[in-house]
Amino acid sequence: MLGYTLKQLSEALQKKEFSSAELTQFYLDRIQKYDGEIAAYNFVNENVLTQAKAVDERRAKGEALPAYAGIPMALKDLIIQKDMPATCSSRILEGFVPPFQGTAAQLLEDAGFLCLGKLSMDEFAMGSSNETAYYKKTKNPWDTTRVPGGSSGGSAAAVAAGLTTFALGSDTGGSIRQPASLCGITGMKPTYGRVSRFGLIAFASSLDQIGPMTATIQDNAAVLSVIGKYDKKDSTSLDVAQEDYTKYLTGDVKGMKIGVPREYFAEGITAEVRECVNNAIKAYEAMGCEIVDISMPHTEYAVATYYIIATAEASSNLGRYDGIRFGYRAEADSLKDMFYETRSQGFGDEVKRRIMLGTYVLSAGYYDAYYIKAQKVRTLIKQDFVDAFEKVDAIICPTSPTTAFKAGEKMSDPLQMYLSDINTISLNLYGGCGLSMPCGFGSDGMPIGVQLLGKYFDEGRLYNLAYAFEQQAKLPVMPEKLK
Repeated sequence: MLGYTLKQLSEALQKKEFSSAELTQFYLDRIQKYDGEIAAYNFVNENVLTQAKAVDERRAKGEALPAYAGIPMALKDLIIQKDMPATCSSRILEGFVPPFQGTAAQLLEDAGFLCLGKLSMDEFAMGSSNETAYYKKTKNPWDTTRVPGGSSGGSAAAVAAGLTTFALGSDTGGSIRQPASLCGITGMKPTYGRVSRFGLIAFASSLDQIGPMTATIQDNAAVLSVIGKYDKKDSTSLDVAQEDYTKYLTGDVKGMKIGVPREYFAEGITAEVRECVNNAIKAYEAMGCEIVDISMPHTEYAVATYYIIATAEASSNLGRYDGIRFGYRAEADSLKDMFYETRSQGFGDEVKRRIMLGTYVLSAGYYDAYYIKAQKVRTLIKQDFVDAFEKVDAIICPTSPTTAFKAGEKMSDPLQMYLSDINTISLNLYGGCGLSMPCGFGSDGMPIGVQLLGKYFDEGRLYNLAYAFEQQAKLPVMPEKLK
């Protein structure tokens, strides 16, 4: 069962080569065996085996079932699944069990998928290494002394270790693509508005987007085909037609123009990452693509702009956690002290740092100097992408400047940690789609990822480009020791 694509699993279940209960038990056994060391799961769904047996009974009766009926998957712990804990890996949401269903989870359920559980993440998606998580600090399956990336580190590690068929993550500044790169899997940040954010616990509302993290391009396209649907419950969901992205996977990329932005290969990118990505560019040239040198001149301002806008939105979004409505509540003698103690004890250091930064840039006297100026620079960064896509069909660049770093290596220097997302942040400010896939390995044996960036709603083209490379490269997506 390990290594099957979703399509192969679906066909095997329909032919009754194995049952959904056997498939689900297979993944539960792997979680039992390996998750003690990987620490990807915050919560494992105790009812999932019962749900799988119910699917088998329906199949035995000859009932019509959805295409993916009985296939298990898992969710990042900020995506709402009804009656299942949702903590954002934060103490302040300890014990919170949502009474409603998020749209992405509902669409997966409608397609027949079963939820294995919720996956660890940086607290409230704030981090690039999964080390700000309150409950479990996930390890990289390729080398457990290294981080899996963040904030969707638990999702990436679970897929790379074969602890789920696929997972959903969320991407605010690269939180799907960077951990996908560090763990050697495929991660897609869809166009902003492509996937409903109803049921996604917000970090920065103008940047957050749910997306699939998978072992193969085909699986990734299949999952986005399910969750990429307009939703009236989300005012930022865009009313565009749902697509079957697997139809784009022809492998024919001849004649496509791929832009190479010189600013994305600047100082800080290691020689190994640069060489590996350059080899991927040569592979596309050999497949008949036209490689075009382009410039995106405002890239150097992206990190500063992102951290002003994202922290401003976070300080607003996280104002709701006061001990009254959700999760953890500290004991205190007065209401005012209860608010103070709940937030002091409930939030971790990184979340507090960002709330303070966001409150500062929104405060009277500094709003124009920081927040408004950042929004103006965001417009310039967006225009860089608009100008680039007038010349090319897609953009290629490294996903992360390095391979996965050692746990604890960057925790004492927040700025160095923020710079690990330097090549992913600009896309979130623009709002287009971006995909990271493996393109090789460093001398340390760790995966290296290459990133493809696309214009609004051009996910199909990115999938086809990625599929063409994947068919040639045929890189392993799982460490040998976990097979």
